[in-house]
Amino acid sequence: MRHRALLAYALVLVIVLAGESSTAKVRPAPPPTVAGTATPTPDATPAPRPTRSTPSRPRLRPLPKTLPAGLQRGTGVRQVALTFDDGPDPVWTPKVLDRLRAARVTATFCVVGRNARRHPQLVERIVREGHQLCNHSWNHDLDLGRRPVAEIRADLVRTNKAIQAAVPGARVPFYRQPGGRWTAEVVATAKQLGMKSLHWTVDPQDWGKPPAATIAKRVHTAARPGAVVLLHDGGGDRHATLAACPALIGDLKRRYGVTKLR
Repeated sequence: MRHRALLAYALVLVIVLAGESSTAKVRPAPPPTVAGTATPTPDATPAPRPTRSTPSRPRLRPLPKTLPAGLQRGTGVRQVALTFDDGPDPVWTPKVLDRLRAARVTATFCVVGRNARRHPQLVERIVREGHQLCNHSWNHDLDLGRRPVAEIRADLVRTNKAIQAAVPGARVPFYRQPGGRWTAEVVATAKQLGMKSLHWTVDPQDWGKPPAATIAKRVHTAARPGAVVLLHDGGGDRHATLAACPALIGDLKRRYGVTKLR
């Protein structure tokens, strides 16, 4: 009897344990991972990067349809004046200065600020040989006159400082707007800084690199008493301008004379 009771008890225990194992929840196995990679977790998700926005520059004022008042466009006397823009250039400015010295005339050099900073010895030579200085903006910015007045002023002041760093105490009596793209704002700002706004009356377009004979002919045809002649000693190859100088300067001296600006 005892043997049968033990057998029955064992059978009941097996049935109970089998039922519990069938109702147990099976936990799924973790997904396989590739060697060398980590399984991402919510904490490992990278935070979004902040976007950078570049502030937009103020819109440029429209260029006026006519030249503003206040420009100097002549010498005020019969003699004409020579002006050279876009230097100083280490190749061409010394050669132009040599031509002027040989012809015994003086000119006005409209210098770009960054060039003055790079070649202060040329600014010093310009002044030492009796020529005048003119501010021609820091970086030959054609749109400078259309920018906010504060930017115009900062540009002109920076350029004057570079000129006067080369020649302490040097006078800069004139400002010339690159490309002749004048606005009333740039004229007024130059005046506040003690500079006259210098335009021109004769432009042989030597910046386009025509032959020397063409440059000289254009100056001869367009020149009148009191003219201001625009030429270039910087901004590119000025071989033709240099070659034209003896003939055009000689012609202007004979017909009108050459003088400094006032």
